[in-house]
Amino acid sequence: MDSDLEPVALTPQKQDSAWKHCEVYKYGERVQMRCLYCRKMFKGGGITRVKEHLAGKKGQGTICDQVPEDVRLFLQQCIDGTVRRQRKRRKSSPDPLPIAYFPPCEAETEVVVPPDVNNGFKSPSSDVVAGQSTGRTKQRTYRSRKNNNNAFERSDLANVEVGGVNNISDLIGRDMDNLIPVAISSVKNIVHPSSKDREKTVHMAVGRFLFDIGADFEAVNSANFQPFIDTIVSGGFGVSVPTHEDLRGWILKSCVEEMKKDIDECKSMWKKTGCSVLVQESNPNKGPMVLNFLVYCPEKVVFLKSVDASEILASAEKLYELLKDVVEEIGDSNVVQVITKCEDHYITAGKKLMDVYPSLYWVPCAAHCLDKMLEEFGKIAWIREIIQQARTVSRIIYNHSDVLNLMRKFTFGNDIVQPALTSSATNFATMGRIADLKLHLQAMVTSSEWNDCSYSKEAGGLAMTETINDESFWKALTLANHITLPLLRVLRIVYSERKPAMGYVYAALYRAKEAIKTHLVHIEDYTIYWKIIDRWWLQQQRLPLHAAGFYLNPKFFYSIDEEMRSEIHLAVVDCIEKLVPDVNIQDIIIKDINSYKNAVGIFGRNLAIRARDTMLPAEWWSTYGESCLNLSRFAIRILSQPCSSSIGSRRNLTPIEQIYESKNSIERQRLSDLVFVQYNMRLRRLGCESGDDNVDPLSHSNMEVVEDWVSRNQVCIEGNGSSDWKSLESVKRTEEVAVIDETEDLGSGFDDAEIFKGENLAQW
Repeated sequence: MDSDLEPVALTPQKQDSAWKHCEVYKYGERVQMRCLYCRKMFKGGGITRVKEHLAGKKGQGTICDQVPEDVRLFLQQCIDGTVRRQRKRRKSSPDPLPIAYFPPCEAETEVVVPPDVNNGFKSPSSDVVAGQSTGRTKQRTYRSRKNNNNAFERSDLANVEVGGVNNISDLIGRDMDNLIPVAISSVKNIVHPSSKDREKTVHMAVGRFLFDIGADFEAVNSANFQPFIDTIVSGGFGVSVPTHEDLRGWILKSCVEEMKKDIDECKSMWKKTGCSVLVQESNPNKGPMVLNFLVYCPEKVVFLKSVDASEILASAEKLYELLKDVVEEIGDSNVVQVITKCEDHYITAGKKLMDVYPSLYWVPCAAHCLDKMLEEFGKIAWIREIIQQARTVSRIIYNHSDVLNLMRKFTFGNDIVQPALTSSATNFATMGRIADLKLHLQAMVTSSEWNDCSYSKEAGGLAMTETINDESFWKALTLANHITLPLLRVLRIVYSERKPAMGYVYAALYRAKEAIKTHLVHIEDYTIYWKIIDRWWLQQQRLPLHAAGFYLNPKFFYSIDEEMRSEIHLAVVDCIEKLVPDVNIQDIIIKDINSYKNAVGIFGRNLAIRARDTMLPAEWWSTYGESCLNLSRFAIRILSQPCSSSIGSRRNLTPIEQIYESKNSIERQRLSDLVFVQYNMRLRRLGCESGDDNVDPLSHSNMEVVEDWVSRNQVCIEGNGSSDWKSLESVKRTEEVAVIDETEDLGSGFDDAEIFKGENLAQW
């Protein structure tokens, strides 16, 4: 008989977990299955019979005595979960479930069983013969579901009363061969939903769930969301959901252990490349002031812990003790720098930390300093005025759905408001976006669609048209962008999650000052902006790490003027003395620097020269620095560090304040573990996300930074334009936004003595 069996390949629709534990054959028109472990052949009963055989369900046929124990337990859980759901379904809804409640890939039908089906078979739970009438019904119907292969699974049959038989699983399992032809003949005319309809059904279900629990819509952007959907689909119909206790218990425990394992794997990298401690402040909902501690290395950024610092921040001594504990936990020999905000209590604590641990630096956050520069730029009278004019346009557009639809039509789906990480950065990023879309906006306000719009005749519409057609507005906007966009580029570099910024920030700030000087020309014009930059960069406390990173980046080093190179060399010497405690190794490194300066040996080979512009600086040293091993290790240690404590600082979805509001120590620890898991899951995807510059500025998650650009004002309160969000049209851009590497365009040639000289150099 085995020679007559034709193997059948499993299709994706075979989603029951038992299919992977059996072989499927076709014998004529019948489907048969064989257990992979004991080789028993099943000539009927469907996949459920095989599942019960493997799970060891007594009374349902033979039990496999060779199946692995983990497989048996798993299949037992699957069957138990199905039974629980069937019972729950019977209690909650006596009526048959509608088709929409079943997986979209399957269609539901009613199977009419003729009187001769299973003739003479008695259900174990009833004295009624299945093929005989009880007087209550002449024909029995029971609901079944059919997959794309016309194969039925008994576990999926709804439990209904059939002529006094309360459970038909035994009835069907013993004579499935007679049932299948009847079922197939009755579903030939079933119309299967299209792929688009199935997807819409799934999306509606997701929406209902998220709305019901009050989840942030950003939840769908989680890197774990699509795997979540895929896993559910692969489990097939009837997979049980975790209980509240499961989530609070073993699932959370498993995730905590998973994250701790990740951190343990990072520790070897901390020793090799060094690491940075990032200290982030969080004041959720004006609750307790929380400090989050992260550890950065090029391989991975991990969240270590959070601490209620409401009382600690008031004392520089307590803050120092907290920082000291974190450094000890990581290992002071691994820590290159501790990055915090630049405020008095941090400065005092940071200086004491460096006194106690002479082999590390305390460094103020470069992103914080740059944001303060942009904030001061925005307060300069003429720039403040141009920002207000631009906001007038954006407020009108974003408070009237018909105007917003028209704008997106002319800009091919692009928004004019560009959310950034801070309000000041958003101001100038938006001004840059508006300048890019100038011609599109002018085409809009001169179009017949705009002229036909009733709102174009109102005060707000007239004001917007006048501004967009005003060339003096565009001239001032362009100048403001020339001055501020270079600083935005520096900010994006120090915020970068894709590559360590230490080797680039010095060159980027040089280019920013150079760009301001180029566009304003006269010293009396650009000095005001340089002074703002210098004042805030002074907050870097004359620490040499940035200059050393610039010096050790071959992309820039070989294009520095010789005189400037010798001055920056002092910063490198300072770092050597501090970060390399062994004086003998210090001497070796100083000698090796001469080989680097003069491009001796492998440093001068064509391969190494070409790689200066194509490889990350730390990778370059790892590849070509073998002849100067100690210098190479030192360079990698510096070039592997960030310049900002704000990496990975996107809004945390778990309300951290709940941890410290809880009075129960057990629940507080559970909440702390939840934040630990969530923060590290979010950090896992750093550097893997595409840089989408077209995020929705009306999203609630962006409102904190874009509020001044989209909130209503006096100009548009009286307008007649519609604000009905349901009338907004979905418009997709015709072009994808390219991910720009801001470090690629920093160029060569650093020979402007005015930028390097005097106090400026000391500040850097």
